Amino acid sequence: MDVSVYSEYGKDRQGFFFGLSGPRLILLVAAGVPAVWALGRQQWLLLAGCAAGWLLLMLLVAVPIAGRPAVGWLAAIIRFGIGSAAGWTVFRARAAQGIAEDLDQVDLPGVLDAVTVHDGPPQGPDLRRVAIIQHHASRCWAVTAAVTHPGLALVDAADRDSQGAGLTALLDACLRTELVDEVQFVIRSVPDDGAEREQWLARHQPEGAPVLARQVNDGLASMLAAAGVRTEAFVTVIVPERRLARVAKENGRGIEGRGRALGLVMAEVEGHLRTGLRMRQVSWLTSPELAVAVRTGFAPGDRASIVAAVTANEHGSAVNAGVPWAMAGPSGADLAMRHYSHDAWNSISATIKLPARGAVIGALAPVLAPTEPGERRSLLVAFPILPQTIADRETASAEWAADMGEELRQRAGIRTRAKERIALNRTRQLDTRLATGHALTRPYAVATVTVAKMVRVAESGRRLDAAIRRAGFAPLRLDLAQDAGFAASTIPLGTSLLPGRQA
Repeated sequence: MDVSVYSEYGKDRQGFFFGLSGPRLILLVAAGVPAVWALGRQQWLLLAGCAAGWLLLMLLVAVPIAGRPAVGWLAAIIRFGIGSAAGWTVFRARAAQGIAEDLDQVDLPGVLDAVTVHDGPPQGPDLRRVAIIQHHASRCWAVTAAVTHPGLALVDAADRDSQGAGLTALLDACLRTELVDEVQFVIRSVPDDGAEREQWLARHQPEGAPVLARQVNDGLASMLAAAGVRTEAFVTVIVPERRLARVAKENGRGIEGRGRALGLVMAEVEGHLRTGLRMRQVSWLTSPELAVAVRTGFAPGDRASIVAAVTANEHGSAVNAGVPWAMAGPSGADLAMRHYSHDAWNSISATIKLPARGAVIGALAPVLAPTEPGERRSLLVAFPILPQTIADRETASAEWAADMGEELRQRAGIRTRAKERIALNRTRQLDTRLATGHALTRPYAVATVTVAKMVRVAESGRRLDAAIRRAGFAPLRLDLAQDAGFAASTIPLGTSLLPGRQA
C-alpha cells in the first residue's frame, strides 16, 4: 500500500437517509405530520401552507450552505452581532493602554485570552525549562517544539512512503500513551527579511572594501532577499487535563508533576519525529522562545528587530532581547466577518477539504508559497486522536448508520451512487484497522494569508483560495470565525478547532 497517499477517510458521521442524521430526519418527519393530517381531511389551503412550511424547514436544516446549514449560519450571525454590539470582537492590549502591571502575564486576544504559560521543571543536560501551555477554557495542556525538516521536494516515492509510515507510527504511539489528544503541525512561510545576513555582514565586512563591491553586493542582496522565502515549523502536542491529572499524581502533582509527565510524552514524540519523519532538529521551546514565536506570528515585520536585539545582546550590549508576554500579542485586534485585523496586518483563513481521491504527503506545498512581496502564508495540519473505546463505539455506530441508510435507499428504490459506495466501504473497513492497533483520527487543516493593511486583503484571500485549488484541494472560508482560524494556524499555542474544545 502507498502510505504516502492519505485516502482512508470519510464523513465524520454517516447519515441514515440522504445524508441526514437521526435528529434531523426525525424533525423533518414530525414536521410533515400536519401536512399528512391536512391531506386526510382534504383541507387543501392548510395543506399548501403546511407543505410550504415543511419545505422551508428542510432548506434550513438539511441543505448545507458553505459547509453548514442555514440555521447554523443564522446562529453564528446572531452571536457575532451580539459580540460586536457588546464590544467583545475588539481587543486592546493592557500594555497599549498603560495598565499592564505584570509583564509575565499573557495578554492575547480572542480564543487565546484564557491561556497561561508556565515554566516546566528543568530537563536534559542543559536544564532547559520547557514552556507548558495551559488552556483554561478547554482544560488542556500543550507543549510546542520548533522543528527543522529537509523538505519533500527532492525525495523519491520510497522515502515518501517511509515518512508516511513514520507519521502513522507517531499517531499510533500517541494513542498508546493514553495521554495525547491531538498533534498539530504549524508551518509559517514568509519572505526572507535578511536579518541574519545583515548581522553577519556587519561583523565580517571589512572597513576598506571598495565602494563598487559594496554596491554590487548590496544590490544582489536586495534582489535575493525579495526572492527568498524563510520557513518556520512547529509541532504542538495537546494533552487534556482529565488524563494528565491522573499521571501527575505519580510525579508530584501541580505544575511540576504535569511538567514531568509531559516530559515523558515529549521524549517519545521527539523520537518518532527524528526517526520516522526525518526531522533534523527538534527543540522544545522555553517561555521566552515561545513568546518570540507568538510575537512574530501576530507581527511578521517585528522579526528583524528581534534578531538585531538578540545579536546585540550576545555581543555584550545592554539590550533587552526578550519579548515579555504582556507585549507578545497585538496592541489591538478587530474581528470582521471575512477577515481578522491585528496591529498593522490583516489575515484571512480558510479550511482545506480533503479530496476524494486522497492526498499525497507534500501536496500542500503550493499553499505555503507567497505570491506577493511581504505576504505571509501559514498552515495548520492537525491530527486529533480518539481514545480506543470512543473509536470502537463511534465506528460501530457509523457502520450501523451506513447499513441502515443503504437499506432505506434500497427499500425506497434509490440507487446507491459510486461516491456513496466508496464512503460506505471506507466506513466498514475502519473496524478492521482499529482491530490491528491503528489510531482513529479526525484530521483537519487551516491555511492563512497575512498581509499589511495597505494591501487589499480580499485579493490576498482569493490568491490563497487559488493556491489551495491548485494543490488539488477545496477551500472553505472560516467566515465569522477568522480569529480562531488565525490563532490555530499561525500561533503555535495548541489552539484546537474541534467542536466542544473551545469555551
